Amino acid sequence: MLIREATADDWSAIWPFFHAIVAAGETFTYPLDLGEEQGREWWLLSSPNRTVVAVDEAGAVLGTAKMNSNQMGNGSHIASASYMVDPAHSGKGVGRALCAYTVGWARAAGFRGMQFNAVVETNAPAVHLYRSLGFEVLGTLPEGFRHPTHGYVGLHIMHRAL
Repeated sequence: MLIREATADDWSAIWPFFHAIVAAGETFTYPLDLGEEQGREWWLLSSPNRTVVAVDEAGAVLGTAKMNSNQMGNGSHIASASYMVDPAHSGKGVGRALCAYTVGWARAAGFRGMQFNAVVETNAPAVHLYRSLGFEVLGTLPEGFRHPTHGYVGLHIMHRAL
């Protein structure tokens, strides 16, 4: 697996799984009916932020991550990131590789920490992965997320120092 900078041409491979994940409404706080153009604008970030893709040896996109400053101004020393893995490739280490990559990027860019603002508490694979990479739950917003099958569930704020 290779992780490289995403290009505009990658969007056609990202959009199908991006759309399916968002429309399922289980893990992201995006509108369920998010359109393709708005999704592209929100996901494909420009410098100094970054968006990357994980690709296999044939060049097929397996997953993607976007990384950025969590806040502006005096809060810009804390990074954040978001991840999407094509469900056809889940459980193969793509998410772990992308998460480790973003932590390395944030460290190299001089950020002092990394924060995830809204990790859905029922997204057990993500919570487990982030904890295994040194993140901890700082707090949980009770009923901060309306899950389509579990109802109102908490949103974790997770952090790790860099």
